[in-house]
Amino acid sequence: MLDFTTALHCILEHTTVLPPQQKYFTETQGNVLAENIFTSEPIPRFDFSAVDGFAVRSSEITSLQAKLKLQGTIRAGDAEQLLLKKNHALKILTGAPVPNNADAIVMNEDCEENSSDVIIHKKITQGENIRKRGGEFTKGALVLSVGTVITPPVIGMLATCGRTKVKIIRSPKIAVIVTGNELQSPSAKLKYGQIRNSNLFTLVSSIQAMGMNPAFAVCVRDDKRSLLNAFRAALYKADVVISSGGVSVGETDLVKNVLKELRVTQHFWGVAMKPGKPNFFGAKGKKLVFGLPGNPVAALLSFHLLVKPALHKMLGRNISEEVFSALMMEPLHKKAGRMEFVRGKFFRNIEGKIFVHATKGQDSHMLGGLTSANCLIHFPKEKEKIEQGDSVIITPLLW
Repeated sequence: MLDFTTALHCILEHTTVLPPQQKYFTETQGNVLAENIFTSEPIPRFDFSAVDGFAVRSSEITSLQAKLKLQGTIRAGDAEQLLLKKNHALKILTGAPVPNNADAIVMNEDCEENSSDVIIHKKITQGENIRKRGGEFTKGALVLSVGTVITPPVIGMLATCGRTKVKIIRSPKIAVIVTGNELQSPSAKLKYGQIRNSNLFTLVSSIQAMGMNPAFAVCVRDDKRSLLNAFRAALYKADVVISSGGVSVGETDLVKNVLKELRVTQHFWGVAMKPGKPNFFGAKGKKLVFGLPGNPVAALLSFHLLVKPALHKMLGRNISEEVFSALMMEPLHKKAGRMEFVRGKFFRNIEGKIFVHATKGQDSHMLGGLTSANCLIHFPKEKEKIEQGDSVIITPLLW
Protein backbone atom coordinates (compact mmCIF):
# COMPACT_ATOMS: atom_id res chain seq x y z
CA MET A 1 0.00 0.00 0.00
CA LEU A 2 1.47 3.35 -1.08
CA ASP A 3 1.60 6.44 1.07
CA PHE A 4 -0.42 9.37 -0.24
CA THR A 5 2.50 11.41 -1.63
CA THR A 6 3.93 8.40 -3.52
CA ALA A 7 0.50 7.57 -4.95
CA LEU A 8 0.00 11.12 -6.23
CA HIS A 9 3.51 11.15 -7.72
CA CYS A 10 2.76 7.86 -9.50
CA ILE A 11 -0.45 9.28 -10.98
CA LEU A 12 1.23 12.45 -12.23
CA GLU A 13 4.15 10.46 -13.63
CA HIS A 14 1.71 8.57 -15.89
CA THR A 15 -0.27 11.68 -16.86
CA THR A 16 0.57 13.66 -19.99
CA VAL A 17 -0.58 17.09 -21.18
CA LEU A 18 -3.12 16.69 -23.97
CA PRO A 19 -2.43 18.04 -27.48
CA PRO A 20 -3.67 21.50 -28.55
CA GLN A 21 -6.75 22.22 -30.59
CA GLN A 22 -8.28 25.38 -32.04
CA LYS A 23 -11.59 26.57 -30.62
CA TYR A 24 -13.84 29.60 -30.80
CA PHE A 25 -12.78 31.87 -27.94
CA THR A 26 -16.13 31.91 -26.13
CA GLU A 27 -15.93 28.11 -25.75
CA THR A 28 -12.53 28.09 -24.00
CA GLN A 29 -13.42 29.10 -20.42
CA GLY A 30 -11.18 27.17 -18.01
CA ASN A 31 -8.85 25.89 -20.73
CA VAL A 32 -5.18 26.82 -21.06
CA LEU A 33 -3.69 28.78 -23.95
CA ALA A 34 -1.37 26.78 -26.18
CA GLU A 35 -0.09 29.84 -28.05
CA ASN A 36 1.14 33.34 -27.32
CA ILE A 37 -1.27 36.14 -28.20
CA PHE A 38 0.18 39.36 -29.68
CA THR A 39 -1.60 42.57 -30.56
CA SER A 40 -2.14 43.36 -34.24
CA GLU A 41 -2.86 47.01 -33.35
CA PRO A 42 -2.28 49.32 -30.39
CA ILE A 43 -4.60 49.11 -27.38
CA PRO A 44 -6.39 51.49 -27.06
CA ARG A 45 -6.64 52.04 -30.82
CA PHE A 46 -7.07 55.83 -30.45
CA ASP A 47 -6.96 58.55 -27.80
CA PHE A 48 -10.31 58.60 -25.99
CA SER A 49 -11.93 60.45 -23.14
CA ALA A 50 -11.89 58.85 -19.69
CA VAL A 51 -14.76 61.07 -18.48
CA ASP A 52 -17.79 63.06 -19.57
CA GLY A 53 -16.53 66.62 -20.09
CA PHE A 54 -15.08 69.07 -22.57
CA ALA A 55 -12.12 68.64 -24.94
CA VAL A 56 -9.85 71.69 -24.80
CA ARG A 57 -6.34 72.97 -25.46
CA SER A 58 -4.74 73.26 -22.04
CA SER A 59 -2.78 76.35 -23.17
CA GLU A 60 -6.06 78.24 -23.61
CA ILE A 61 -7.13 77.72 -19.97
CA THR A 62 -5.31 80.75 -18.59
CA SER A 63 -7.58 81.56 -15.66
CA LEU A 64 -10.04 79.86 -13.28
CA GLN A 65 -12.94 81.42 -15.20
CA ALA A 66 -11.75 80.72 -18.76
CA LYS A 67 -14.61 81.07 -21.22
CA LEU A 68 -14.65 79.05 -24.45
CA LYS A 69 -17.12 78.83 -27.30
CA LEU A 70 -18.99 75.52 -27.51
CA GLN A 71 -18.25 73.91 -30.87
CA GLY A 72 -20.37 70.74 -30.70
CA THR A 73 -20.52 67.25 -29.19
CA ILE A 74 -18.50 64.04 -29.71
CA ARG A 75 -20.02 60.71 -28.64
CA ALA A 76 -18.53 57.22 -28.27
CA GLY A 77 -18.59 55.57 -31.69
CA ASP A 78 -18.45 58.81 -33.70
CA ALA A 79 -16.25 58.20 -36.73
CA GLU A 80 -15.82 61.80 -37.89
CA GLN A 81 -12.43 63.25 -36.87
CA LEU A 82 -13.20 66.79 -35.71
CA LEU A 83 -10.61 69.54 -35.34
CA LEU A 84 -10.96 71.83 -32.35
CA LYS A 85 -11.21 75.50 -33.31
CA LYS A 86 -9.16 78.14 -31.52
CA ASN A 87 -10.71 79.26 -28.20
CA HIS A 88 -13.42 76.60 -28.51
CA ALA A 89 -14.36 73.48 -26.55
CA LEU A 90 -16.01 70.29 -27.75
CA LYS A 91 -18.42 68.52 -25.42
CA ILE A 92 -17.18 64.92 -25.20
CA LEU A 93 -18.67 61.77 -23.66
CA THR A 94 -16.77 58.91 -22.00
CA GLY A 95 -15.16 56.64 -24.61
CA ALA A 96 -15.42 59.18 -27.44
CA PRO A 97 -12.34 59.85 -29.63
CA VAL A 98 -10.36 62.96 -28.69
CA PRO A 99 -9.80 65.52 -31.48
CA ASN A 100 -6.18 65.47 -32.70
CA ASN A 101 -5.50 69.06 -31.65
CA ALA A 102 -7.10 68.81 -28.18
CA ASP A 103 -4.75 67.85 -25.36
CA ALA A 104 -6.95 67.63 -22.24
CA ILE A 105 -10.48 66.88 -21.05
CA VAL A 106 -12.12 68.98 -18.34
CA MET A 107 -14.71 67.07 -16.29
CA ASN A 108 -18.35 68.20 -16.39
CA GLU A 109 -18.22 68.90 -12.65
CA ASP A 110 -15.55 71.58 -13.21
CA CYS A 111 -17.47 73.41 -15.93
CA GLU A 112 -20.50 75.63 -16.35
CA GLU A 113 -22.28 75.17 -19.67
CA ASN A 114 -24.85 77.38 -21.40
CA SER A 115 -26.28 77.34 -24.91
CA SER A 116 -23.17 78.67 -26.66
CA ASP A 117 -20.31 78.78 -24.15
CA VAL A 118 -18.60 76.79 -21.44
CA ILE A 119 -16.81 78.34 -18.45
CA ILE A 120 -13.90 76.34 -17.03
CA HIS A 121 -13.55 76.60 -13.24
CA LYS A 122 -10.32 74.59 -12.92
CA LYS A 123 -6.76 74.73 -14.15
CA ILE A 124 -5.93 71.66 -16.23
CA THR A 125 -2.71 69.97 -17.31
CA GLN A 126 -1.83 68.54 -20.69
CA GLY A 127 -3.05 64.94 -21.14
CA GLU A 128 -5.53 65.09 -18.24
CA ASN A 129 -8.44 62.60 -18.50
CA ILE A 130 -7.23 61.23 -21.86
CA ARG A 131 -6.62 57.51 -22.36
CA LYS A 132 -3.73 57.47 -24.82
CA ARG A 133 -3.47 55.36 -27.98
CA GLY A 134 -1.28 52.33 -27.20
CA GLY A 135 -1.29 53.28 -23.52
CA GLU A 136 -1.85 49.66 -22.44
CA PHE A 137 -0.21 47.71 -25.29
CA THR A 138 1.73 48.86 -28.33
CA LYS A 139 1.25 47.13 -31.69
CA GLY A 140 2.90 43.70 -31.69
CA ALA A 141 3.13 43.45 -27.89
CA LEU A 142 2.74 40.12 -26.07
CA VAL A 143 -0.66 40.22 -24.36
CA LEU A 144 -1.26 36.63 -23.19
CA SER A 145 1.32 33.86 -22.78
CA VAL A 146 1.25 30.11 -23.37
CA GLY A 147 -0.04 28.47 -20.19
CA THR A 148 -2.50 31.23 -19.30
CA VAL A 149 -5.73 29.82 -17.83
CA ILE A 150 -8.68 31.30 -19.73
CA THR A 151 -10.86 33.26 -17.33
CA PRO A 152 -13.53 35.92 -18.03
CA PRO A 153 -10.88 38.73 -18.15
CA VAL A 154 -8.84 36.63 -20.63
CA ILE A 155 -11.96 36.12 -22.78
CA GLY A 156 -12.40 39.90 -22.74
CA MET A 157 -8.75 40.41 -23.72
CA LEU A 158 -9.08 38.00 -26.64
CA ALA A 159 -12.16 39.89 -27.82
CA THR A 160 -10.28 43.20 -27.49
CA CYS A 161 -7.47 41.78 -29.64
CA GLY A 162 -9.91 40.45 -32.24
CA ARG A 163 -8.80 36.84 -31.60
CA THR A 164 -11.99 34.84 -32.06
CA LYS A 165 -10.16 31.51 -32.58
CA VAL A 166 -7.32 30.39 -30.35
CA LYS A 167 -5.22 27.31 -29.69
CA ILE A 168 -5.88 25.74 -26.31
CA ILE A 169 -4.89 22.50 -24.57
CA ARG A 170 -7.67 20.06 -25.34
CA SER A 171 -9.97 19.08 -22.47
CA PRO A 172 -9.90 15.38 -21.57
CA LYS A 173 -12.91 13.24 -22.41
CA ILE A 174 -14.06 11.76 -19.11
CA ALA A 175 -16.25 8.75 -18.31
CA VAL A 176 -17.88 8.18 -14.92
CA ILE A 177 -19.04 4.72 -13.80
CA VAL A 178 -20.73 4.24 -10.44
CA THR A 179 -21.28 0.65 -9.30
CA GLY A 180 -23.60 -0.96 -6.76
CA ASN A 181 -26.77 -3.06 -6.67
CA GLU A 182 -28.03 -0.96 -3.77
CA LEU A 183 -27.91 2.36 -5.66
CA GLN A 184 -31.17 3.94 -6.78
CA SER A 185 -32.23 7.23 -8.34
CA PRO A 186 -32.55 10.17 -5.90
CA SER A 187 -36.28 10.31 -6.70
CA ALA A 188 -36.90 6.56 -6.27
CA LYS A 189 -39.03 4.97 -3.55
CA LEU A 190 -36.48 2.96 -1.63
CA LYS A 191 -36.86 -0.65 -0.52
CA TYR A 192 -35.12 -1.96 2.56
CA GLY A 193 -31.35 -2.17 1.93
CA GLN A 194 -31.34 0.38 -0.91
CA ILE A 195 -29.75 3.83 -0.84
CA ARG A 196 -29.94 6.86 -3.09
CA ASN A 197 -27.11 7.27 -5.56
CA SER A 198 -25.12 10.38 -4.61
CA ASN A 199 -21.72 9.40 -6.08
CA LEU A 200 -22.76 9.77 -9.72
CA PHE A 201 -23.95 13.31 -9.07
CA THR A 202 -21.05 14.44 -6.88
CA LEU A 203 -18.47 13.16 -9.39
CA VAL A 204 -20.25 14.61 -12.42
CA SER A 205 -20.72 17.97 -10.70
CA SER A 206 -17.04 17.97 -9.62
CA ILE A 207 -16.04 17.56 -13.26
CA GLN A 208 -18.48 20.27 -14.33
CA ALA A 209 -17.03 22.60 -11.69
CA MET A 210 -13.71 22.26 -13.53
CA GLY A 211 -15.37 23.50 -16.73
CA MET A 212 -15.94 20.10 -18.40
CA ASN A 213 -18.82 17.71 -19.02
CA PRO A 214 -18.37 13.92 -18.87
CA ALA A 215 -18.67 12.17 -22.21
CA PHE A 216 -20.19 9.14 -20.48
CA ALA A 217 -21.82 8.73 -17.05
CA VAL A 218 -23.66 5.61 -15.91
CA CYS A 219 -24.67 3.61 -12.84
CA VAL A 220 -23.98 -0.15 -13.20
CA ARG A 221 -25.00 -3.23 -11.22
CA ASP A 222 -22.39 -5.44 -9.57
CA ASP A 223 -22.29 -8.17 -12.20
CA LYS A 224 -19.37 -8.95 -14.45
CA ARG A 225 -21.13 -8.61 -17.81
CA SER A 226 -22.59 -5.18 -16.99
CA LEU A 227 -19.24 -3.97 -15.69
CA LEU A 228 -17.33 -5.30 -18.72
CA ASN A 229 -19.73 -3.54 -21.10
CA ALA A 230 -19.58 -0.27 -19.17
CA PHE A 231 -15.79 -0.17 -18.83
CA ARG A 232 -15.26 -1.28 -22.45
CA ALA A 233 -17.47 1.59 -23.66
CA ALA A 234 -15.81 4.05 -21.29
CA LEU A 235 -12.29 3.11 -22.43
CA TYR A 236 -13.39 3.53 -26.05
CA LYS A 237 -14.95 6.98 -25.51
CA ALA A 238 -12.75 8.62 -22.88
CA ASP A 239 -9.21 9.69 -22.00
CA VAL A 240 -9.97 9.27 -18.28
CA VAL A 241 -12.25 6.68 -16.69
CA ILE A 242 -13.41 7.35 -13.12
CA SER A 243 -15.37 4.70 -11.28
CA SER A 244 -16.57 4.45 -7.71
CA GLY A 245 -17.28 1.26 -5.79
CA GLY A 246 -16.26 -2.32 -6.41
CA VAL A 247 -12.55 -1.88 -5.65
CA SER A 248 -12.35 -3.34 -2.13
CA VAL A 249 -12.08 -7.04 -1.16
CA GLY A 250 -15.73 -8.06 -0.95
CA GLU A 251 -17.51 -10.73 -2.97
CA THR A 252 -19.06 -8.15 -5.32
CA ASP A 253 -15.89 -6.05 -5.70
CA LEU A 254 -15.32 -7.03 -9.34
CA VAL A 255 -13.85 -3.86 -10.82
CA LYS A 256 -10.16 -4.81 -10.55
CA ASN A 257 -10.68 -8.16 -12.28
CA VAL A 258 -12.79 -6.57 -15.01
CA LEU A 259 -10.09 -3.95 -15.66
CA LYS A 260 -7.45 -6.67 -15.79
CA GLU A 261 -9.53 -8.54 -18.38
CA LEU A 262 -9.72 -5.31 -20.40
CA ARG A 263 -5.89 -5.08 -20.28
CA VAL A 264 -5.70 -2.09 -17.98
CA THR A 265 -2.28 -2.04 -16.30
CA GLN A 266 -2.54 -1.67 -12.52
CA HIS A 267 -0.07 0.87 -11.09
CA PHE A 268 -1.33 0.68 -7.54
CA TRP A 269 -4.21 -0.53 -5.40
CA GLY A 270 -4.48 0.83 -1.89
CA VAL A 271 -3.33 4.18 -0.50
CA ALA A 272 -2.39 4.85 3.12
CA MET A 273 -4.94 7.65 3.44
CA LYS A 274 -8.22 8.14 5.27
CA PRO A 275 -10.78 8.35 3.85
CA GLY A 276 -9.90 6.57 0.62
CA LYS A 277 -7.77 3.50 1.38
CA PRO A 278 -9.07 1.18 -1.43
CA ASN A 279 -8.06 3.48 -4.31
CA PHE A 280 -7.08 1.89 -7.64
CA PHE A 281 -5.05 3.56 -10.37
CA GLY A 282 -4.12 2.07 -13.72
CA ALA A 283 -3.71 2.92 -17.39
CA LYS A 284 -4.35 1.52 -20.83
CA GLY A 285 -1.89 3.25 -23.11
CA LYS A 286 -2.32 6.95 -22.30
CA LYS A 287 -5.85 6.44 -20.96
CA LEU A 288 -6.03 6.79 -17.17
CA VAL A 289 -8.31 4.66 -14.99
CA PHE A 290 -9.25 5.60 -11.42
CA GLY A 291 -11.17 3.18 -9.20
CA LEU A 292 -12.42 5.24 -6.27
CA PRO A 293 -14.02 3.86 -3.10
CA GLY A 294 -17.80 3.55 -2.91
CA ASN A 295 -18.37 5.50 0.29
CA PRO A 296 -19.55 9.01 -0.72
CA VAL A 297 -17.01 11.09 1.21
CA ALA A 298 -14.14 8.74 0.32
CA ALA A 299 -15.11 8.93 -3.37
CA LEU A 300 -15.42 12.71 -3.41
CA LEU A 301 -12.22 13.41 -1.49
CA SER A 302 -10.30 10.83 -3.55
CA PHE A 303 -11.44 12.72 -6.65
CA HIS A 304 -10.35 16.01 -5.10
CA LEU A 305 -6.96 14.74 -3.88
CA LEU A 306 -5.92 12.22 -6.56
CA VAL A 307 -7.97 12.67 -9.74
CA LYS A 308 -8.22 16.45 -9.90
CA PRO A 309 -4.41 17.02 -10.00
CA ALA A 310 -4.18 14.60 -12.96
CA LEU A 311 -6.96 16.43 -14.80
CA HIS A 312 -5.22 19.74 -14.11
CA LYS A 313 -1.99 18.37 -15.59
CA MET A 314 -3.78 17.06 -18.70
CA LEU A 315 -5.29 20.52 -19.17
CA GLY A 316 -1.88 22.18 -18.79
CA ARG A 317 -2.92 23.88 -15.55
CA ASN A 318 -0.87 24.39 -12.40
CA ILE A 319 -1.25 21.26 -10.24
CA SER A 320 -0.03 22.69 -6.92
CA GLU A 321 -2.64 23.55 -4.27
CA GLU A 322 -2.51 26.45 -1.86
CA VAL A 323 -2.00 25.39 1.77
CA PHE A 324 -2.06 27.38 5.00
CA SER A 325 -0.96 26.96 8.59
CA ALA A 326 -3.75 27.13 11.16
CA LEU A 327 -4.06 26.72 14.91
CA MET A 328 -6.08 23.70 16.04
CA MET A 329 -9.04 24.59 18.25
CA GLU A 330 -9.45 21.07 19.68
CA PRO A 331 -7.38 17.88 20.03
CA LEU A 332 -7.52 15.17 17.34
CA HIS A 333 -6.66 11.48 17.72
CA LYS A 334 -6.06 8.60 15.29
CA LYS A 335 -3.93 5.48 14.85
CA ALA A 336 -0.56 5.88 13.15
CA GLY A 337 -0.08 4.42 9.66
CA ARG A 338 -2.36 6.47 7.41
CA MET A 339 -2.43 10.08 6.28
CA GLU A 340 -5.82 11.39 7.39
CA PHE A 341 -7.64 14.27 5.74
CA VAL A 342 -9.98 15.63 8.42
CA ARG A 343 -12.88 17.73 7.22
CA GLY A 344 -12.58 21.10 8.91
CA LYS A 345 -13.78 24.67 9.07
CA PHE A 346 -11.27 27.49 9.31
CA PHE A 347 -11.65 31.19 9.97
CA ARG A 348 -9.36 34.19 10.37
CA ASN A 349 -9.68 36.37 13.49
CA ILE A 350 -9.37 40.15 13.65
CA GLU A 351 -5.61 39.84 14.22
CA GLY A 352 -5.18 37.74 11.05
CA LYS A 353 -4.55 34.42 12.81
CA ILE A 354 -6.15 31.35 11.21
CA PHE A 355 -7.97 28.84 13.44
CA VAL A 356 -9.54 25.52 12.44
CA HIS A 357 -11.79 22.89 13.98
CA ALA A 358 -13.07 19.52 12.73
CA THR A 359 -16.65 19.33 11.47
CA LYS A 360 -19.09 16.80 12.89
CA GLY A 361 -19.47 13.51 11.02
CA GLN A 362 -16.02 12.28 9.95
CA ASP A 363 -16.93 8.76 8.78
CA SER A 364 -16.43 8.04 5.07
CA HIS A 365 -20.18 7.74 4.40
CA MET A 366 -21.13 11.01 6.14
CA LEU A 367 -21.56 13.75 3.54
CA GLY A 368 -22.98 16.12 6.15
CA GLY A 369 -19.54 16.79 7.65
CA LEU A 370 -18.23 17.63 4.18
CA THR A 371 -21.07 19.98 3.25
CA SER A 372 -20.19 22.22 6.20
CA ALA A 373 -16.39 21.98 5.71
CA ASN A 374 -14.28 24.57 3.92
CA CYS A 375 -10.91 22.83 4.27
CA LEU A 376 -9.06 19.58 4.88
CA ILE A 377 -6.84 19.31 7.95
CA HIS A 378 -3.68 17.29 7.20
CA PHE A 379 -3.15 14.72 9.97
CA PRO A 380 0.28 13.19 9.14
CA LYS A 381 0.65 9.43 8.68
CA GLU A 382 3.03 8.88 11.60
CA LYS A 383 1.19 11.06 14.15
CA GLU A 384 -1.42 9.78 16.60
CA LYS A 385 -2.41 13.05 18.28
CA ILE A 386 -2.74 16.74 17.51
CA GLU A 387 -3.10 18.93 20.59
CA GLN A 388 -5.31 21.97 20.94
CA GLY A 389 -3.23 24.99 19.88
CA ASP A 390 -0.90 22.94 17.63
CA SER A 391 -0.10 24.35 14.20
CA VAL A 392 -1.53 22.22 11.38
CA ILE A 393 -1.52 22.37 7.58
CA ILE A 394 -4.89 22.92 5.91
CA THR A 395 -5.96 22.83 2.26
CA PRO A 396 -8.97 25.00 1.36
CA LEU A 397 -11.77 23.07 -0.36
CA LEU A 398 -12.34 24.97 -3.61
CA TRP A 399 -15.09 22.97 -5.25
